[in-house]
Amino acid sequence: MRPSHLALAVLVAAVWGVNFTVIEIGLDHFPPLLFSALRFLAAALPAVFLVGRPKVAWKWIVAVGLVLGVAKFGLLFVGMDAGMPAGLSSLVLQIQAVFTAVIAALALGERPTRVRLLGMLVALAGIAVAAVDEGASGPLGAFALVVAAAACWGASNVLTRKAAPADSLNFMVWVSTVPVLPLLALSLLVEGPSRDLAALRSLDWQGAGTVVYVAWITTVFGFGAWGFLLRHHPASTVAPFSLLVPVFGMSSAALFLDEPVTPLRWCAAALLVGGVALTTLTPRRVPPTPPAPPRTPAPTAPIPPAATTRRPARRAR
Repeated sequence: MRPSHLALAVLVAAVWGVNFTVIEIGLDHFPPLLFSALRFLAAALPAVFLVGRPKVAWKWIVAVGLVLGVAKFGLLFVGMDAGMPAGLSSLVLQIQAVFTAVIAALALGERPTRVRLLGMLVALAGIAVAAVDEGASGPLGAFALVVAAAACWGASNVLTRKAAPADSLNFMVWVSTVPVLPLLALSLLVEGPSRDLAALRSLDWQGAGTVVYVAWITTVFGFGAWGFLLRHHPASTVAPFSLLVPVFGMSSAALFLDEPVTPLRWCAAALLVGGVALTTLTPRRVPPTPPAPPRTPAPTAPIPPAATTRRPARRAR
């Protein structure tokens, strides 16, 4: 990987890690479901008019939009609004790699190797340590919501694999059009129109900046740059950089939000990152290809015996 591509991969990981701190700040300005709806609305407009027509079937766009946009981000934003710390959220979400492997095994028949199974157990041990740490200092219900968000992310990864979009930016922009109305409807039902209107009326530059960051920087730039890297390098080369996301997430939360990083949280981080590395960076078990049956030579037509030529009779003179 050339130095410019290496720097871009680290930059994307930093952007995605800092995103959790920005979400925490944005939740001080918006109800969680409204904030998530505004995020996808800003990500879709005006980009949807610039990326061209969808390049995959609409059924995949709608499915990923509902699972990733409505379920995953809805649960994440609600969980963080309920008290889940930003740095810990960036860490716990990495368990999506385990959910992805499990769902892919059930839905796609991808049998994990022993190393991957070991990685899943290590990552789950990290989740257990993180739960103990959060249970001592914060609400376990919010922790459970973020774990559920990670499960939805794993399901959306499998759906995206089935969709196999050739252009990840085009796909992500069109996916962003799907969650807007469902999230707005949920916000009106759950959070109430008065709370939503109050948030929009009191909108300031900081609130608007959080929407711009999570929509254009995290979604449009982040997924566009990630797709660019995947087009130029093998996935096994690009994927390890995603392990830097919780590093930037926990660091930025400690720096800007004064979130404490306890010894238990460091232990959970080591287990989770190590387990996810084993789960995602080892090759999938490919079922052996049965040997091809021996080819039977095609029958050849019998060679006719050489014809006997008769010399023409000499004409009498």
